[in-house]
Amino acid sequence: MPLGLREHYAVMARYNAWMNRKVYDAAAALPDDARRRDVGAFFHSLHGTLNHLVLTDRAWLVRFTKDPSLLASIDGTTPEFSGQLDQVLYDDFAELRREREKTDADITRWVGTLTDDELAAPTKYYSVAYERHYEHALWWAVSHFFNHQTHHRGQATTILAQLGRDPGTTDLADMLRNELP
Repeated sequence: MPLGLREHYAVMARYNAWMNRKVYDAAAALPDDARRRDVGAFFHSLHGTLNHLVLTDRAWLVRFTKDPSLLASIDGTTPEFSGQLDQVLYDDFAELRREREKTDADITRWVGTLTDDELAAPTKYYSVAYERHYEHALWWAVSHFFNHQTHHRGQATTILAQLGRDPGTTDLADMLRNELP
């Protein structure tokens, strides 16, 4: 049965959290110096790539919700954004992992509030990366949001493979198959 956009995004939020758990489980088995090793990836290292995803997911959530409290860390502090998308928000891997889990929960909660009217309505935002203002339907941005996560997790799984760790299957279909009764 075809899903509507709201249901599709709910599936994508589950997939996002499922994959992040798998990536972080595999990364946790590595020594810290391996996670930080510059392997020539866009964000240099696994640690850099994982930080980028937390940073950009939170930035998008604030754009979507207009709620700056979503930038806050579990301890109540808010990391100052340097304007650079390769900024390391959390130097400690265990803290980064906890913040990833918080962000995934925020994503799931937010997706659960979406309505068809909101998804069809225009959204406006400023991109630091492109130094431009944009306006388009919210569903465009939400689709990009989930695609961006998948793109960079693909980089993270490649880095994990280079470092000798296998996160296992990364297929959305596999997650869905295993959810069936």
